[in-house]
Amino acid sequence: MPKSDWLPFQLGTVGDVSDTLAPWLLPDGYGRPALAALLREGSVVTEAGRFAARRGATRRARRRTPVTGRAAARVAEPVLLVPGFLAGDWTLTAMAAELRARGFRTYRSRIHANVGCTVDSALALEARLEQLAERRDARVQIVGHSLGGMIARGLAARRPDLVAGIVTLGSPMRAPAAHHALLTRGVRMLNRLADAGVPGLMGADCVAGECAHLSFTESQEPLRGDVAMTNIYSRRDGIVDPRACIDPAGRAVEVRASHIGMAFDPRVIDAVTEALLRQSSAYAAPVTAAETA
Repeated sequence: MPKSDWLPFQLGTVGDVSDTLAPWLLPDGYGRPALAALLREGSVVTEAGRFAARRGATRRARRRTPVTGRAAARVAEPVLLVPGFLAGDWTLTAMAAELRARGFRTYRSRIHANVGCTVDSALALEARLEQLAERRDARVQIVGHSLGGMIARGLAARRPDLVAGIVTLGSPMRAPAAHHALLTRGVRMLNRLADAGVPGLMGADCVAGECAHLSFTESQEPLRGDVAMTNIYSRRDGIVDPRACIDPAGRAVEVRASHIGMAFDPRVIDAVTEALLRQSSAYAAPVTAAETA
């Protein structure tokens, strides 16, 4: 892609990273979106409306379809959905509902708010993966939004025996600090609360110390040949530098959506569906009911 296409995001340098974040989390070649970039997130209203319209049309079509014709092809692997920074499973409820209607078995991460140490979150998700893999006797596909995708990338490298593939949505794996300054303020607030003794929050070590280094290094490790990866990104993203969301080891798919809207924009859900099907080892028997857990 021509370098000029990325000019709106070439606004940050390593020197712009505050004392909150380790400088190596913003490698050369990546930038932090300017303050005005946040205005792009205003399209989230349109994206929510687009989802509501699509959902309504789908329900009307379903009511007109005989029960015997409503079956969807069941996809082989279970799908674990992981929310982004400051978010919880509820933010991916719309996507989960759509994926279930299309034949996927979706499962929640059990993250109420993604504000904790990423190493601890990865360990909890690893246990969740073990549970799902044993329950379904199959490796799991992971869909991760923003920070959720970065955690998924590390898990895919560490546990290829559990992970069949991942789909990341606006996840700046290549440069975790290539995000809007507003997010840095949120991180700083969490660090201060953690220093004050509030449990379960990411501390300074999680974004500037050994803990951060471990998470970042793991997310850069090569993937085993049978672990697929799709990186969905948007140049309209007002929160992160989209260049940081493209992993050389993955398949890059561009969408037109805001960062927040990636969680429910129907066009993004279509892209996620296509990626999961492409990465699935098989999907076969039609079923009449989907499930979640």
